[in-house]
Amino acid sequence: MIASLAFATPLLLTALIALPVLWWILRAVPPAPIRRRFPGVALLLGLKDDDSQTDKTPWWLLLLRMTALTAAIIGFAGPVLNPQAERAGEGPLLILMDSSWASARDWSDRLDRAGLLLDEASRAGRPVALVQLTALPPGDLALQSANAWAARLPSLEPAPYAPDLAAATGWAAGLDGPLETWWIADGLDHAGRADLTAALQALGPLSVFQGSRDVLALAPPRFEDGTVRAALTRLGQLAPLSVEVIAHGLDPAGIPRDLARATASFDAGAAEAEAEFDLPPELRNRITRFEVAGLRGAGTVALTDDALQRRQVALISAGAEDEQQALLSPLHYLRQALDPTADLIEGALSDMLLASPDVIILADIATLSPEEEDGLVAWVDNGGLLVRFAGPRLAASDVARDAAGPLMPVRLREGGRSVGGAMSWGEPKALSPFPDGSPFFGLAIPADVQVSAQVMAQPDPELSARTIASLTDGTPLVTRAAHGQGSVVLFHVTANAEWSSLPLSGLFVQMLERLAISTRPVAPDAEDLAGTVWTPEQVLDGFGTLRDAGTRPGIEGAVLAEAPLSADLLPGLYAAEDRRIARNVITADTVLAPADWPASVPVEGMEVIAPTDLMAAFLTGALALLLLDAIASLWLAGRLSGLARGAAILAVVLALPQGGQAQEATALTPEEELAVLATRDVVLAYVLTGDAELDEMSRAGLQGLSNVLWQRTSVEPGPPLGVDLERDELSFFPMLYWPVSPDQSLPSAAAYRRLNDYLRSGGMIVFDTRDANIGGFGSGTPEGRRLRLLAAPLDIPPLEPIPPDHILTRTFYLLQDFPGRHLGRDVWVEAAPPDAQQVEGMPFRNLNDGVTPVLIGGNDWAAAWAQDEAGRALFPVGRGATGERQREIALRFGVNLVMHVLSGNYKSDQVHVPALLERLGQ
Repeated sequence: MIASLAFATPLLLTALIALPVLWWILRAVPPAPIRRRFPGVALLLGLKDDDSQTDKTPWWLLLLRMTALTAAIIGFAGPVLNPQAERAGEGPLLILMDSSWASARDWSDRLDRAGLLLDEASRAGRPVALVQLTALPPGDLALQSANAWAARLPSLEPAPYAPDLAAATGWAAGLDGPLETWWIADGLDHAGRADLTAALQALGPLSVFQGSRDVLALAPPRFEDGTVRAALTRLGQLAPLSVEVIAHGLDPAGIPRDLARATASFDAGAAEAEAEFDLPPELRNRITRFEVAGLRGAGTVALTDDALQRRQVALISAGAEDEQQALLSPLHYLRQALDPTADLIEGALSDMLLASPDVIILADIATLSPEEEDGLVAWVDNGGLLVRFAGPRLAASDVARDAAGPLMPVRLREGGRSVGGAMSWGEPKALSPFPDGSPFFGLAIPADVQVSAQVMAQPDPELSARTIASLTDGTPLVTRAAHGQGSVVLFHVTANAEWSSLPLSGLFVQMLERLAISTRPVAPDAEDLAGTVWTPEQVLDGFGTLRDAGTRPGIEGAVLAEAPLSADLLPGLYAAEDRRIARNVITADTVLAPADWPASVPVEGMEVIAPTDLMAAFLTGALALLLLDAIASLWLAGRLSGLARGAAILAVVLALPQGGQAQEATALTPEEELAVLATRDVVLAYVLTGDAELDEMSRAGLQGLSNVLWQRTSVEPGPPLGVDLERDELSFFPMLYWPVSPDQSLPSAAAYRRLNDYLRSGGMIVFDTRDANIGGFGSGTPEGRRLRLLAAPLDIPPLEPIPPDHILTRTFYLLQDFPGRHLGRDVWVEAAPPDAQQVEGMPFRNLNDGVTPVLIGGNDWAAAWAQDEAGRALFPVGRGATGERQREIALRFGVNLVMHVLSGNYKSDQVHVPALLERLGQ
C-alpha cells in the first residue's frame, strides 16, 4: 500500500525500472521520413558530408509515450483506492445481523458493511452463512459461497421487534466449531447479549461491527391534563437536539393527513424529551399514529388505540339530583367510573342528540316523548351505542311489554323482582361466569358482587342469544341487541347500589370498558384480556410502514397483553368487536442502554469507505495517450494533412441533403393539426369544461390510463386531447370522458347536433358526476341536476345499472365493481334488449354486438387514474393497502372500458359457437 492506494499485483511495478531504457530507445528512433523523388538529387550522389547530424524524437513526444507506458504498467498492477485491510482467518465464517427495529435508521450502511465482508470472504474463498437474529434458521447452518449470499443481500429487511437472544444462545450452542463470527450489532443491550457473546466465542474468533448513529425511540402518547404527550428517548450523543413529531389521521372526508405537529427538544446531556399536542377531542379522536419526522423505523412510530381516543359519553337520568344524597344518585357511580377515561356531558336528551356523542346512557328512564324517541332511534341506527339501566321507573312502566322495539334489546315483564328482602324469593344472587361469545368473557367475578333486585325479561326465542351476562339462576343481568349500525344494551339493575353491589366493584369499570363505553389510559394486562381473541388489522414493518395485516391469524388476549413481539406477534393494531388495542415496539417501560462488549471482542464502526478499483481508469488513460501519440506521429511525418482532407470531404458528403430536392413544409390549420394528432394513434379525449383545474385532472387521468394501456395491453394510445364541443370534430375519438361540474355551461344547439351524430355513429360518452362520495348518480346532488340538463337534448337509449353479465365485466379483466376515487353506487349503461336470454351452457346472455353509447357514474375515475410525468399517482384513493387495491380495480375498469370501446361485445360471440360448429359439420 502507498497511503490509501494499494495494488493487486505489485510485482508488475518493477517494469517501471525499464522506463529510462525505453526513453533512450525511443529517442534514437525518430519518426519515419516521407520519401519524395527529386531529379536534382542525382547531382548529389557520391558526395559526403563530414558534418552529418541524426534527427531525434521531440522531447514532448517522448514524455507522452513514457506517460502512456507508465499508466499501462500501473493499470496492469491492479491499483485499488481505499483498500480494506484483509482479516487473517480461514475456514467457515458466520455473519450475524441483529436486524432489529434499531437497525432501520442506518440499514443501508449495514447492508454495505455486510457486502464488504462478503467480498472479503469471497476473495479468501471462505464458505459463509449469513443469519439474522430476528429470524433464526432451523436445522444445520447453511454454509454457501459468499457470492450466493451477496445476491440475497438486497432482499434483507430489519424486523419491527428486538431479537430473542436467549433463543439465539441456544441455537449457537448447537453449532459445531471452529467457526469465526462477524457480528453486525445494533448497539443496544438486549437481554441475553452476554450469554450469546460467550457462546459465539466458544466457537471461534468474534468481531463486532456497530454504528455510531443515535438511536431514537418514541413511546406511545398518553393523555394527561387535557393534552397529549409523546415521550422520546435517545441513546448516543447528548448534544442539543430538536425533532418534530407528526400526528397522522383521517380528515372528515376519510383522507389521510397530517393533523398536528409538535417539537420535542433534547437539552444538552438529556436523554429524554416530550412533544405536547393541545388538540380538541374531535381532532384527537381522529389520530391513528404518531411518528418522528424524517426518521424511518418501527421504533419512531407509535400507533394509537382506544386508550387515546376518549369517547364522548352523555349521561341522562330522570329527575333532579340531591347534592346531599350523592351516593344515591343514579349517575354518581357512572361518573366515578367514566370520568378518568371519557369525556362526560350531561343535559337534556334533545341537547345530547345535537351533540352527537359516541355513547348515551339512560339511567332509569322509561318514557320518552315521540320526538325524543324518533331522534334516539335515528341516532342508534347511524351507529350510536345506547346503554340503559333499570330502576323503579322502568319496572313500573309498560315499556317493551308486547315488543322490544328499537330502543330495548328484549321484552320485559311487568314489575321488578326482589331476591333479597323479607318477601323475596331467596337470598341475593351472584353472577354466573360469563359465557363464551360475551364481551365480558374472561373477566374475574368478585365474590362480593350480588344482586338483590332486577327487572325480568320475557321468555323469547332470541333471549339466550341476546344475553351477555346472567345470574346464577339463569336470569339475564345484561342484554344486548343490534339496531341498524348501532346497538342497545340494558343492565337489568340500577346504576347505583340500590339493587346490587355491582357499581361498587372494579368489575363495573371493566364491563364498561369491554362495552367500549370507556377506555383505559394504560395498556391492559393479561387478566383484563383473558378469554378474548384479537384480529390483526394493520401491522408495522421494520421501517415503520403500516401495512394491511392480510390473513394473519387471531391472537389470544393474554398473549397479546404480555407476550414479547416476534414474527408471530408483530407490532400493529388489533381489534375485537368495538375495541382496538395497539402493540408498539416502544412502551412506557422501554429503557435504551448501550451494548457492553468484553475487552476480548474487537469492536469496529459501521462507516466504511468502499474500495475503488482503478485498473480500468489507468488502462483507459494509457489507451487514450497512445492514440494521441499516433496522431502526433502522423503529424510529424506530414501524413495528417491528407487524412484531414478526407475527413472534411466525408463531413461535406454527410451534410448534403439525402433527397433529390428539399421540400418546404407547409403550415397546417388547427383543424388539420387536430386530425393528424387524433388519427395518428388511438387517442383518448376529454371534454373541455372551462374549469382549468377540472380539465387538467381529466388530462392527467386519461394520461395515466394511457400509460396502463401501454404497459398491459396491445393498445398504444397517444397523448390525450381536450375537445371543444363547439368547434372540434368528434368522429376521430372512440370515447369522450365528460366530467360534470355544478356550474358547467350548456353546449349550443350545433354542438348537441354533433354530439348526437357522434353517439349514433358508434361513439361513447362517459359522464362522471364525481359525487359518489356524497350522494351518487341521480340522488339530487348539484352535479346530478346539472347532468340531467346536459344530457336532456342527447339521443340516449334506455339505461340500466351494469348487470353482472355485461361485457364490461370481462373485456380484459374479470370485474364485479367499478370504483374510482370513490366507491359509488350503480354505474349505468344501455339497457339490454327485453328478449335477451341466457344460452344454455353459457354464463351470459345473448346481447347485441354494439357498444353502449353512454356510461354514467359518479366515482371520479379520472382522479383514480391520474398520474404525473413520472408515472406517480396524483390523488390519494382510500386508505393504505385497501386504497391501493381500489386504485388498481379502477385502472382495470378503465382498461375494460377502452377495450370495450375498441372491440365491442366480441366476447358475446361465443354464444354462437354451437351454431357455427353445427354449420361446419363438426
